[in-house]
Amino acid sequence: MTETKEKNSTMQIIDCSFEEHGEAILTMFNHAIMHSTALYEYQPRSILDIEHWFTNKNQHKFPVIGIIDSDKTLLGFASYGMFRPYPANKFTAELAIYVDDKAQGQGIASHLLPALLVKATSQNIHTLIAAIDENNHASIALHKKFGFFHAGTLKEVGYKFDKWLNLCFYQRMLS
Repeated sequence: MTETKEKNSTMQIIDCSFEEHGEAILTMFNHAIMHSTALYEYQPRSILDIEHWFTNKNQHKFPVIGIIDSDKTLLGFASYGMFRPYPANKFTAELAIYVDDKAQGQGIASHLLPALLVKATSQNIHTLIAAIDENNHASIALHKKFGFFHAGTLKEVGYKFDKWLNLCFYQRMLS
């Protein structure tokens, strides 16, 4: 558990659980689905989807970390999972970070990403991949700030909000 001071409130990095944080994570995922190109999905997820998501994370020993404020409200979360489901890719993981829309701009992701890097290093992950929509400039800047480099862009692989989307891959080697 890590504590940090931001905007006169104490925040803590925690390990998330379905029971305690599932609803808040569902809300963040669904906000991203409905209002952004952070997820190339059209339909909101259900609480059952989130329960399965947590079950999968637990089975593969992938962390789900979050930041809570002094009221124990989840402000954001981060995780990683399989990059591709093949044995030779077992040392590569794809990460994701989501921040509650009311907490954006408070540095939440800048605390989550280094904590996630520590977890990945401790689990012998060799490289982390971030798949980021080309127009998500804040996420691209965040990943660059923490040593990720642009590894390539896939053109027009998504279609959402009546436009084609380009998906950028950012990568960081950990070992």
